[in-house]
Amino acid sequence: MEIYHSYSAEDTSPIFPKPDTKPHRLPRSYSFPSLLAKLSKTLALLGVLLVISSFLPSVWYSIKTNGGLKISELIALTAKKSVEKTTSIVPQEPDYQPRYDPKLPAENRIKMISVGIDTPIREATIDDFETALKKGVWRVSDFGTPYSREKPAIFAAHRYGYLAWSIPYRLKNSFYSLPKLKVGDTVEIIWRQRKYVYEVYAESKGDEITDYTASLILYTCEALNSPVRIFKYARLLTI
Repeated sequence: MEIYHSYSAEDTSPIFPKPDTKPHRLPRSYSFPSLLAKLSKTLALLGVLLVISSFLPSVWYSIKTNGGLKISELIALTAKKSVEKTTSIVPQEPDYQPRYDPKLPAENRIKMISVGIDTPIREATIDDFETALKKGVWRVSDFGTPYSREKPAIFAAHRYGYLAWSIPYRLKNSFYSLPKLKVGDTVEIIWRQRKYVYEVYAESKGDEITDYTASLILYTCEALNSPVRIFKYARLLTI
């Protein structure tokens, strides 16, 4: 006797299981929205840590210097020493001035494209230097200007600044990035609606300016609690 078996597509026996017609999905923990949410949280945490780390130098600066007064006094001390050492310089009439351009900003400004600095120039006497340093770059009084160059023009600023400064403000308005300014880089100064362009030719570290033949001298503190300062020396280009 021969026995025949027939099977249909609906047969659910172990030998021929019913096909699974449901779409396959990743476990919930591996779904795209879940991964995206985790990535967003991670990036947000990294952003917070970056902001905190950027402010740590300012916090340490404030704690160690009682709000920055000590560092400011060191900056002013360098300026005062410079005044004493340049009393013997014989004033000379400048033989070059760039053309007056009414389209340039009326506000005096200093700009270093290579390191992202672009800020107004603050005026104050050596006895009132802090009012300028609290805002950014200070033109050291008792020295020359880009227009009248009887002495070098000297500009100073904090490197880390104050807790009230945001990170973008610090990068653009202080000398935080001054150490990155290299020999051969240019510095632009808008002064009375004339553009003066300088080229950096030398740099030094210490507590005093070493070259008063420069047309332009820039300096800032190297570290938070150190008398060492970073100096950049530049000459005016007659372009």
